Amino acid sequence: MLSKRIIPCLDVRDGRVVKGINFVNLTDAGDPVENARFYDEQGADELTYLDITASHEKRSIIIDVVERTASEVFIPLTVGGGINSLDDIRDLLNAGSDKVSINTSAVKDPDFIRRASERFGSQCIVVAIDAKRCPETLAETAQPGQKSACEPPEWLLKRGDLQYLDLRNASNPRSGPRWEVYTHGGRKPKCIDAVRWAAYMEELGAGEILLTSMDRDGTKAGYDIALTRAISESVGIPVIASGGAGRLQHLYDALADGRADAVLAASIFHYRQHTIREAKEYLASRGVTMRL
Repeated sequence: MLSKRIIPCLDVRDGRVVKGINFVNLTDAGDPVENARFYDEQGADELTYLDITASHEKRSIIIDVVERTASEVFIPLTVGGGINSLDDIRDLLNAGSDKVSINTSAVKDPDFIRRASERFGSQCIVVAIDAKRCPETLAETAQPGQKSACEPPEWLLKRGDLQYLDLRNASNPRSGPRWEVYTHGGRKPKCIDAVRWAAYMEELGAGEILLTSMDRDGTKAGYDIALTRAISESVGIPVIASGGAGRLQHLYDALADGRADAVLAASIFHYRQHTIREAKEYLASRGVTMRL
């Protein structure tokens, strides 16, 4: 059985690590390279940088951070935020990133994932999904063509054979709880069914799914297990659970009950509530296969 992974997440803004709740109220949490070095020494399996203020003008900042990290840290590094082109992916990989995480650009143009995986290999391409639970009444009240506050991308408006992705359309055949995909750092709802979207991204060549529950992000209330399990059961590629880790039990819940392949966490490690070693020993004691 493959070992489960623990992945500290570092949200980076203007070259500094920050942490917030529900994607807002950000506070400084230190230098990214120092944090990365610490987690490498602690035994983290991988590391993720999310550049939350990425833009063309500021791309050089995260490139510098990645280069400095790669020169000192030797665990796999994933970088996401503001990736809009194959050139962006090439630059990050050349700087020392092992994988890139893509959200907004995938929603804008799903074929970007196909092109990226064909160019660089699916093992490099992580599709990030920021998902928020929909109101329970949504499935009952949705009507074909119904207007809503979300902003569906152009390709989804064309409907066609992708109509089943539109969770606000009554013809969407999936029953049970639903979660909507958001982009632009959790600011824009896109009318896309998160579970169906994950399966579609796998079909186009994604190598992993980085799944964040917007409802749980930064709350320390635990991962959204129902969401994590729904996505994990819909795809054959690894799923990384993110959003809500507050204690070691939550990591176990995501791996065992949510059937995730890895857990991504920030606060419980950044503020030294627990060490990576403590987390791995706890999980191993409960029967989870870990790399110790």
